[in-house]
Amino acid sequence: MSNEKKFEHVKIEKKEEGNYAVITINRPDKLNALQNQTLREIAEALETVEVDQSVRCVVLRGTKEYLKKPAFSAGADLSDRGSADLDPDNLRHQSHAMYRRHKYYNLIEAFPKPIIAAIDGYALGGGFELVLVCDISIASKRSTFGFPEIQRGIFPANGGTQRLIRNLGKMRVKRMMFFGEHYTAEQMFEWGVISFLVDNDKFEDFVHERASWLGNAPTNSLFLIKKSIDYGTQTPLNIGLQFEQMGFAINSRSKDVAEGVNAFLEKRIPKFQGK
Repeated sequence: MSNEKKFEHVKIEKKEEGNYAVITINRPDKLNALQNQTLREIAEALETVEVDQSVRCVVLRGTKEYLKKPAFSAGADLSDRGSADLDPDNLRHQSHAMYRRHKYYNLIEAFPKPIIAAIDGYALGGGFELVLVCDISIASKRSTFGFPEIQRGIFPANGGTQRLIRNLGKMRVKRMMFFGEHYTAEQMFEWGVISFLVDNDKFEDFVHERASWLGNAPTNSLFLIKKSIDYGTQTPLNIGLQFEQMGFAINSRSKDVAEGVNAFLEKRIPKFQGK
């Protein structure tokens, strides 16, 4: 991983014992609120570890060193007035402004390795939408979710209206976005929006355990699972099954497949190398 790239809004740390990296949103004075710069830096931080073979999983989280309240991200930074080259009264310019933000969310979602959203505290608005582009979400019980944009006369336009509907039914999504209410982590877990719900005092250990598991899993298999689910499900079933068939053929050449099968036959724990 390159150490030369410097960031203002995020930090990167490698966990060599678990073969994963942690990307931390580091804006504690703003509850990790998101500016375009923040999203760009997350995407650029991911790019620095994309081809690093020692990093096989990424944890995306808010800073532990919070000043006010714990937060994954409290949403868009409304003090960020946008780009000087865009006219706030020009509809085409405002559409392009959102295109720029979508670009970063799309880049994060397309990252080829597993991303765990480690949510401790607020995950609101754009922060919630950031959770939706991750693969696995782990939330502490003190976490809070919601889309409060309607209270400011805006709406969840960082992909929220499109991505959440793929997790929840239309009535629940409209309820959340029409009324702008906050929801507990327990409710989100019950609705299937988050993957794991963890006691507050066990949160850090659990995140490390899950990230280490993925960091020591067969990387090629995870890559093909992710691509098949994310893209195959956007097509008719027969096309999605073609994704699976081709993915199976590609994965069959992986050294980790031979290791996994041999370990099973030899009744031992496999040691996957991510190759």
